[in-house]
Formats: sequence, structure tokens, C-alpha cells
Amino acid sequence: MPSPPPALESGQVVARRLLRSALLVVLVFLVGVGGYLWIGAPETGLLDAVYMTVITLTTVGYGEVVDLSNNPAGRIFTVFLLVMGVGAFLNFFSTITAFMVEGSLQRLLRKRTMDRKIERLQNHTIVCGGGFTGRHVVRELIDTQRPFVLVDRDQERVERLYQCFENEFPVVIGDATEDSSLLAAGIKRAAGLVACVQNDKDNLMLTLSARLLNPELRIVCRCINESVEAKILRAGADAVVSPNRIGGLRMISELVRPVAVNFLDMMLRDRQRNLRVESLEIHQGSELAGSDVRSLRRAEIPDILLLALQLPDGSWHHSPRDDERLQAGFRLIFVGEPSARTILEGLAGCPTPSS
Repeated sequence: MPSPPPALESGQVVARRLLRSALLVVLVFLVGVGGYLWIGAPETGLLDAVYMTVITLTTVGYGEVVDLSNNPAGRIFTVFLLVMGVGAFLNFFSTITAFMVEGSLQRLLRKRTMDRKIERLQNHTIVCGGGFTGRHVVRELIDTQRPFVLVDRDQERVERLYQCFENEFPVVIGDATEDSSLLAAGIKRAAGLVACVQNDKDNLMLTLSARLLNPELRIVCRCINESVEAKILRAGADAVVSPNRIGGLRMISELVRPVAVNFLDMMLRDRQRNLRVESLEIHQGSELAGSDVRSLRRAEIPDILLLALQLPDGSWHHSPRDDERLQAGFRLIFVGEPSARTILEGLAGCPTPSS
């Protein structure tokens, strides 16, 4: 059985140890109060029993209100209570010290802050797996300023990603194939999910779970073994990406069209502008519905290049004319920066992600 994630081991487990230590102190205190009530009965009241218990457990040594001078049983009980009390307090304070020194408190507070951030997300993307594929997915989402949550069971890998990207993005530490982890990542409110965990079997299970939790979710799944691709699609994935197939296409593109590939690489790696080929749908009642292509150039959208229109019937209009009318249901294919995409999403009436 795999060991629990480090965050769980050092945070929640230590918190439970702290709770158990506190309960032990309370139990010893109650035993002391009950014991002195019994030893000093009927003269001893509740306040006297509490007082005797406190001065015994704290080793203060003030005067006894319950006379133990001629009570061997009372003295034996006091010795027992003193030993048990000192042990309980030492355990309690050592647990607190470990909680503070080991950084568990800081991690627990950071987790609570992260949970609140995730609760505010809407129409975001969930990335399942922060390995070699997930790392590139996360980088692209950061570069294009899209809200997302990473689900990964390896806290150390997440810390490395934080250092690599110099960005503390929302993370759920847990097994992405479990419903609890997906629910913690806000799958009910998410717009999309990328399944790129370790193997095809886990990706298949993850896809099925995600589809059951959110039938409207768009799911893109990585698949190494092409024989599993059909099963993943039947499990609910909208698209399956094969790294081997993509790698082969990239290699032949480098051979036969190196200049075009170099241009696209330069566009993707430009951290100043972050130009991307994007698409979005025009919604009914939006500012763009009923206008023309020329209006896009008058909308103060910075550096947008409209490449094509996809009509509701699936047909394409490449290099659309300025006087061509835009209707609800049309999809715009364009090149632009994240800021241009955000402006267009507002004009087109798209449900914009929130963070």
C-alpha cells in the first residue's frame, strides 16, 4: 500500500496527535477531580477537588484542602495522579513543539488558504498529475492566465513545481482517481479536466469518475497504449492525446516544414506577449452577435488576428471578409494575447473563469 502524502503525514496526522494529547490531559484532570471527590467525601466539594487536582498536576505545592495526612490511599492516588499528569503534559507540549518546529502549522494554514481559493474558482481547469506531461500543462495555463487546480499525491513534486514556476497555484494533495480529491478540486464547478496521471489504467478510472461527477465537463486524457484509447473515449473522455503520435508528427514537421515549426515555437515561448491560437463561441445576446468582422477591429482589442469562422453546421470560413456577419453559435479562431482573449470573451458573452 502506498504511503500517505507527506502533507497528510506532517499536517493532519500531527494535528490528530495534538488532539489526542489534549484529550489525555483532560482525562487525567477529570480522573483527579473524581478521585479527590471520592477521597474527601463528604466534606470535599467540587471546587476543592478541582483545586487539589490543579495544584497536584502543576506541582505548585500550595496547602492541601483535602487532608491526606492520615490517608494512605489518598497519598497513593496523588502520586499516581502526579506521575500520569506530568507524563500527559510532557506529551502535550512536545506535540505542540513538533507541530510548530516541523512546519506542520504553516502547512496546515497554507492548506486552509488554498482550500478557500479553490472554493472561489468557477469554470476552471483541473490538472490531474504533475509529472512530465502535467508540468507542461501547468506552464501553459500559467502563461495564458487561466485559473486551474493541480491534483497530485506527491507534495515534494508540487514544491518543485512551485520553485520552477515561482508561482504558488492552487493544489489538492491526494489521489486523482478518488472522488474526494476531485470534489476538493471543485469538479462540480470546473469547465475542463486534463487526465495525465502515471498510467493508462488510472487515467481510464479517472475519466470515468470525472464524467460521473460532472457530465458537462470537457475531459482530455493522455493515453500511451493506443489499444486503450477506445475504452477511454467510451468512459467519457472528449479527446485522447497520444504522446507517441504527437511526437511522431512533430518529428516529421521538423523535417519537412522547419521554418513553420520554428515560428510556432517562437510564438509559444515568447514570455512577453504569450501569443496563442484561441477559439471561442459567440453567445446569444452578446455584443458580437449581429455585428460584422470589421467591428472586431474597432473594439479596441490589442493585436488580434482573425483566422477563421466555424459555423454551427461545422463548416469553415477561412480569412473572413470585413463585411461578413457574426451570428450566435459562430466560433472565432484567432491569434492573440491573453488580454485580447479576455476582452473577446466578454464581448462574446462567454462564461469567463473566475479565481
